[in-house]
Amino acid sequence: MATLNTSAVVDKSFDYHVDRFADIEVLRYEVPEFDRLTLQQKKMLYYLSQAAQMGRDIIWDQNGKHNLQIRQLLEKIYTGYNGDRNSDDFKAFEKYLKQVWFGNGIHHHYSTDKFRPEFSQAFFEAEVAAIPDSELPLAPGQSRTEMMEILVPVIFDPAVMAKRVNQDGTQDVVATSATNLYGEGVTQAEVEAFYGAMKDPADQTPVSYGLNAKVVKEDGKLKEEKYHLTGLYGPAIAQIIYWLDMAKSVAENDAQKAYITKLIDFYVTGDLHLFDEYSILWAEDTASDIDFVNGFIESYGDPLGMTGSWESYVNFKNTASSERTEKISSNAQWFEDRSPVDPRFRKDKVKGVSAKVITAAILAGDAFPSTAIGINLPNSNWIRAQHGSKSVTLENITEAYDMASHGNGFNEEFVIDEPTRKLLDDYLYITDMLHTDLHECLGHASGRLLPGVDQDALKEHGSSLEEARADLFALYYVADPKLLELGILDNPEAYKAEYYKYMLNGLMTQLNRIEPGNDIEEAHMRNRQLIAKWVLENGRKKGKGGKDVVELVKRNGKTFVQVNDYPKMRELFGNLLAEIQRIKSEGDYKAGNDLIRKYAVTVDPKLHKEVLDRFSKLDIPPYRGFINPVYTPQYDAAGQITDIVISYPENYPEQMLRLSRDYSPLTK
Repeated sequence: MATLNTSAVVDKSFDYHVDRFADIEVLRYEVPEFDRLTLQQKKMLYYLSQAAQMGRDIIWDQNGKHNLQIRQLLEKIYTGYNGDRNSDDFKAFEKYLKQVWFGNGIHHHYSTDKFRPEFSQAFFEAEVAAIPDSELPLAPGQSRTEMMEILVPVIFDPAVMAKRVNQDGTQDVVATSATNLYGEGVTQAEVEAFYGAMKDPADQTPVSYGLNAKVVKEDGKLKEEKYHLTGLYGPAIAQIIYWLDMAKSVAENDAQKAYITKLIDFYVTGDLHLFDEYSILWAEDTASDIDFVNGFIESYGDPLGMTGSWESYVNFKNTASSERTEKISSNAQWFEDRSPVDPRFRKDKVKGVSAKVITAAILAGDAFPSTAIGINLPNSNWIRAQHGSKSVTLENITEAYDMASHGNGFNEEFVIDEPTRKLLDDYLYITDMLHTDLHECLGHASGRLLPGVDQDALKEHGSSLEEARADLFALYYVADPKLLELGILDNPEAYKAEYYKYMLNGLMTQLNRIEPGNDIEEAHMRNRQLIAKWVLENGRKKGKGGKDVVELVKRNGKTFVQVNDYPKMRELFGNLLAEIQRIKSEGDYKAGNDLIRKYAVTVDPKLHKEVLDRFSKLDIPPYRGFINPVYTPQYDAAGQITDIVISYPENYPEQMLRLSRDYSPLTK
């Protein structure tokens, strides 16, 4: 078996399971080694966790302009309901509320389709009617009737605000997306022209235009409404600043204090040049044990891939497991120099790729309840090139997923035979972790744009193609003998576990996340299907003995993935990586669009139905997310903090209601 360093023994008695509804399971994650932290470090984690949770309202409002009012109204009904809580209507109402909590709004966190209430409109209207006007979350100057005229169709009419993020390039993706990143009447062409006029192709250090702004139309002209202390989201940002300032007072070192100061300056002004300065300082701090992300970061929630959704992670270093990522990152130039892409698109010198394994302590904003298992930041291409990047793997989150999945029957149902199941049992955990390490540490940090190429040239496909590029880099190198030389793997066949799982997921099992009749919209899912389908098609008759490299076969009436030539599959991954890197480096929108349209979007309805039927017998939820631990300060008689105690006391509704009660600066 492969070797995997872990910093703590897994507590098998820990209860990872919290709740289950619709297509979602809610888990909790453990925070091992919290007690090893000093009091100063615990204070910093606590202050940063407060700053993280104070931004919750921001992501809700970014996701849809009615989300905050709907959340308040639904929670008022839920907490004040005096009827039969076992009735069909109430059970359906509770399910809907849990979905809305999980999606940070009325749209699914992954598909971005609007949730469909299963309770009656009459039930909803009767419950609202029972609430006194003084307790309704009315907007200033709004009447009860006016509120209901807006919210009833938003909740119940499938055609109103149907999709939060529309990435169908045949339509105006701005006008047809329900996200609250653009004002009424703003079109895709107008936004592209608006930001296109700001950009200087000769600027070698461009800011990420639109990252922290809502674009609105005023007197027929577009303008930005910036997110900052005296602008949009000011009350929430004021609270974030307060707690960041508290964290700065217990910073571990001067470098950490400097980038927290710069982040506060950015929040005060909204100046993106300050955000770049913060990002550089943050990326260059590799000494601190405590670390965090807080801000407008990933742009998957924007149909044009520009505006950042607000998110936060708070974490501390997993020292033992970080040995693995440090070995990888210290050899970044070796991997870059041998990448199967055109040398014109490689970096001559990979700058400052720092990598570590972390223990997540708080997830917030767009990273909560659903979260990534790896992060590589900053996103700015020029900062990556000139100053490097910081990559992290969230091992305790991955561990929670793994522990909660034991014995669910997935392998027995979908993996083709016993030898392949044993391969996955022996090596999938470590190779999955390595895929994340390589994707985040090296994949996103690899390659370069040619001079003059706009980093937004791939438009609505930018996110999908970037994720495909990083995945392919990881897939190519997880099979490289260099990992054995570094002592990270101990078996040259181990990579096959990750290859099999990736093809199975991309060709089949991720379809469990798609509603019947729908195409694939989400960027990561498009990326995985693009890769898997491209390899399936381009590997025909090219494997050993003239066989297909990989094929879909039938056994006892069921479809399985069968891999016939793993080394040839690695070669195909390298070929596709070379082409996608060329597309990104040259800003070739047409070629990128062609790849996405041919391989990434459409779903085989017959195979889709089969996958859904087989999953239904296993009762495995397609999506999982988390609730956070609770951190409670302990005080002495003088009011000084003497300790921070971690606990896991809450169920899902308890945590969500507490967050709404204690961390809602935009609705108070």
